[in-house]
Amino acid sequence: MEFPDLGAHCSWPACQRLDFLPLKCDACEQIFCTDHIAYAQHDCTSAYKKDVQVPVCPLCNTPVPVRRGEMPDVVVGEHIDRDCKSDPAQRKHLHQQVFEAWLQAEGDDEGDL
Repeated sequence: MEFPDLGAHCSWPACQRLDFLPLKCDACEQIFCTDHIAYAQHDCTSAYKKDVQVPVCPLCNTPVPVRRGEMPDVVVGEHIDRDCKSDPAQRKHLHQQVFEAWLQAEGDDEGDL
């Protein structure tokens, strides 16, 4: 004998199992059975909100903090451009400073004409 008013149906479209102990996803807040509660098992579109991995700079091996909603690749790139203390990053800063000085000098030369 089934009790259709007891429990809840799994939100995964291919499942829809009536579960007497349904679980609510903490990211998307939908109801799932025990087979589909994991983010990967129900293709959770809100899983990124719960992803708390900390990327590491490939040049200086320093953990780079990323706020929720930010793209880790962009934040690590900004770290390399601004804060990275590794030798390749420092050389990049030096090349950038030399290039900017050259552009400024070129601009000054054009003003003399």
